[in-house]
Amino acid sequence: MIKYPEIIAAPGSGISLKNYKSDYTGLFQSKHDAKEKLKGDTARLKKLQDKLYAHNRYALLLIFQAMDAAGKDGTIKHVMSGVNPQGCQVFNFKQPSTEELDHDYFWRIYKSLPERGRIGIFNRSYYEEVLIVRVHPELILKQQLPGKISLKNINPDFWENRYRQINAMERIWVENGIIVLKFFLHVSKEEQKRRFLERINDPDKNWKFSIDDIHERKYWNNYQQAYEEAITATSTEVAPWYIIPADHKWYMRTIVGDIIVQTMESLPLRYPKVTKAKREGILKAKKILEDEK
Repeated sequence: MIKYPEIIAAPGSGISLKNYKSDYTGLFQSKHDAKEKLKGDTARLKKLQDKLYAHNRYALLLIFQAMDAAGKDGTIKHVMSGVNPQGCQVFNFKQPSTEELDHDYFWRIYKSLPERGRIGIFNRSYYEEVLIVRVHPELILKQQLPGKISLKNINPDFWENRYRQINAMERIWVENGIIVLKFFLHVSKEEQKRRFLERINDPDKNWKFSIDDIHERKYWNNYQQAYEEAITATSTEVAPWYIIPADHKWYMRTIVGDIIVQTMESLPLRYPKVTKAKREGILKAKKILEDEK
């Protein structure tokens, strides 16, 4: 059972982000305590990843969604710092290409799903199809969908169908061994402003800033509503959402790392058994090596 029930979006219940404190720090008494916890979990995650790869029955899919400057990149960097790069894949889904728009919105996702034994990370994901596209529905018209020739054709049923499709797809993945963890990094509007100004005032961080970020900030309330509706509709028993307080990066990273470790430890992972024939071969190889001059 995963700890931190206060940040799990309970399946079947309406979600209001106002009920989730973005500056919450839980039971940690200090930033130092949280960092020590993350350090220990990073070491545990390294061993668990090795066992995940050897067992080769499960895959782990980590999905990160958030408003700009919430800390997705930094969280991925710190939590996965001890993981073997060969067993981890990171994908950043941005504006779809012309080829991708000629397929359904899961097409590019399927190509990026982690194989058994690996950890896949989606920095943004197919949830953009019910988030940024929900805020800017004109983007739907570029997807060449049957019957969607004007904004009048995009009604509430359209979004409900997308939620249904996402839930069905995630259930298929989970039933086939892909464990789905979905993290919404919940940052406040005030903290986003502070981080934007930090990027602007620090020349070494200017590259992180885009004027488009300010444009999208105007739609803050629209995005909050889109997240609430999406999380409410798609937090399920097999793939729940975790609403992670993101105003304090040290807490956010620690909790994400702990949830990943707890999830992996709950899986029946084990190293493959060595057969009698292979054991005999190992002993023979050992003797040959020890007998070498």
